[in-house]
Amino acid sequence: MRHPFRSLALGVLGTAVAAGALVPAASAAPPEHSHGHQDTLRRQAPRDLEIGSAAWGQRDLTGYDKHDPTDYQRVLAREFGSITPENDMKWAEIHPEPGVYDFSGADAVMDFARAHHQEVRGHTLLWHSQNPQWVIDASDDWTCQEARDVLEDHVRTVVGRYAGEIYEWDVANEIFQDDWDTGGVRLRTEANPFLKACAEDPVALIGDTFRWAHEVDPKARLFLNDYNAEGVNTKTDAYYALAQELLADGVPLHGFGAQGHLSLMYGFDTSIQANFERFAALGLDVAVTEADVRVPIPDGQDGPTAEQVTLHAERHDAMLEACLAVPSCTSFTVWGFPDANSWVPDVFPGEDWATIFTDDFGPKPAYHAMLASLREATPGVSPRSGR
Repeated sequence: MRHPFRSLALGVLGTAVAAGALVPAASAAPPEHSHGHQDTLRRQAPRDLEIGSAAWGQRDLTGYDKHDPTDYQRVLAREFGSITPENDMKWAEIHPEPGVYDFSGADAVMDFARAHHQEVRGHTLLWHSQNPQWVIDASDDWTCQEARDVLEDHVRTVVGRYAGEIYEWDVANEIFQDDWDTGGVRLRTEANPFLKACAEDPVALIGDTFRWAHEVDPKARLFLNDYNAEGVNTKTDAYYALAQELLADGVPLHGFGAQGHLSLMYGFDTSIQANFERFAALGLDVAVTEADVRVPIPDGQDGPTAEQVTLHAERHDAMLEACLAVPSCTSFTVWGFPDANSWVPDVFPGEDWATIFTDDFGPKPAYHAMLASLREATPGVSPRSGR
């Protein structure tokens, strides 16, 4: 880190916030907050780093009217230079039936991004979750060749539709199990229907998925992506070995993404920069792809405590600092906003307040900490300050 977390950030919440005090779930700051249009995450980011957010096109961007945007749309356009479709490019949404593609949500994201000169990160092509029922049902009887044919058609169709317009793709997402799963860290040859069908040589299928994507869009940077992949650990060791294997085989692998889904229930892994540096040494880009920080809020507690607010800001900023410190870190994406849009409460009961904006689109201290770090990184200049 170049600096400790700035306690000044807490000032935006007012002097009433003291140790142990509770922070209300919303602030009075409007979408056009006091710093103005120029002093935003997007404007302050170095030229070689995209600051992005996830967005759900089907829910939030369909029917966008530039003459009457929603508050959400104004903040998304103002603060972020990159958008990741949170759900619109996942299999269940974009490929709901065999041979049937629904591009409406993905097109809404692309249209909004074009209108506001934003980049788009594609997400995701090969994943064990959020697959349509037809894939789940059919995969039980697939041969490896049948699985390959379905996956290749999907990759070529989806990537090809947006060829030249998506700068990074999460090609293979969460393909390794965790330490706590049965069998430990290994490729998901049971949960992932495609890897299961090709369990005799899953690495070959992974490599070909990258090749198919590269063939239809040679400009896109193609990533591996996973959670619990921020620091140096057993899972990232497995990814490092896989990356070496794929690169040695000539696979067009270009990047490694750490999702950055953190929780204050656990400590912070300070080896994130070292982890990024070892992947960068392989010639890969790196990225923080889905950052949020969950806050445990017990029933009856009205919002986070001041200490939790400070930690929430520190951890967002620490991930950003690690990215800024590695020149090969090409994008930093928060996983949506505001808290009302977050996936966290539905998946992690008792945890909330994970994003960097309150429900009335007021910036939290985490936002201000990140903005200060971006200012220090020499805005508009590449390479970054001090590199």
